[in-house]
Amino acid sequence: MQHPVVALIQTDPGPDKTASLERTFELIDEAADSGADWIALPETFHCRGTNELKLATAESVPGPLTEALAAAAKRHGVWLHAGSFNERTEDPKKTWNLSLLFGPDGAVVAEYRKIHLFDAVVDGQVEARESVRNLPGRHIVSAETAIGTIGMTICYDLRFPEVYRALALQGAVATFVPSNFTVPTGRDHWEVLLRARAIENGMYVIAAATIGSGGPSGGFQAYGRSLVVDPWGTVVACAPDEIGVTYARLDVSRVRKVRASIPTLHHLRSDVYRFGAVDPSDARPDPTSSPHHEGISS
Repeated sequence: MQHPVVALIQTDPGPDKTASLERTFELIDEAADSGADWIALPETFHCRGTNELKLATAESVPGPLTEALAAAAKRHGVWLHAGSFNERTEDPKKTWNLSLLFGPDGAVVAEYRKIHLFDAVVDGQVEARESVRNLPGRHIVSAETAIGTIGMTICYDLRFPEVYRALALQGAVATFVPSNFTVPTGRDHWEVLLRARAIENGMYVIAAATIGSGGPSGGFQAYGRSLVVDPWGTVVACAPDEIGVTYARLDVSRVRKVRASIPTLHHLRSDVYRFGAVDPSDARPDPTSSPHHEGISS
């Protein structure tokens, strides 16, 4: 499978989990019926809303949602990347932001828990404190698939190039970036960051994203613009500003060609790289600012 078709599903999930999932599975069926070999879902495809709602609707794994996703992958015989959803933990006040990859037989091939949690105040418009609700993951995850090694990341991870470099060194030919990006950051950073991660590592970047806000209590306005970027940094597919499915055909052989042309992975100087410490107080959002935004979904 050297030239698979990947389908990016762009959704507008809201606080009604049942309705959000119903629409998601309709789009999965549409993508599969249109010939997709791989289907990618966005971050928080199951629902968006307050921390209380996220905790109340968190899923056990395995559980009803994972069973439904596995059944869809098996029914259609596709690789299904389940963007991310909230997984229950032993702490009743915390969840994992979990991403799963299902094979065509419905088996879970890989599971990844979001490492970097989005705690930020953006232009005074959006305040997100993901750490209030989620626990941070501790492991970089890749999976062996029919097209080669695939990397797993989620949204805010995109701002940490170290993760993508590690995945490239593990042999990743493509990396998923399911996201729920804000409009202010999406407008100025989304495409730039995705293209940078692709160029730096000579890999495909597959980024399914949410759009809209899911209604009055769904959260902030999400940017959308789901993208596929090739190893040269060219945008080969971009979703319109609406709910739907966007398709791209991957050419896995381009990864090898680009990496041979510009062999940055062979020129790394780990013997000289050093990372200085950052004073956490310089980077942490002011907890007293805009309290009415506390707990906005990210």
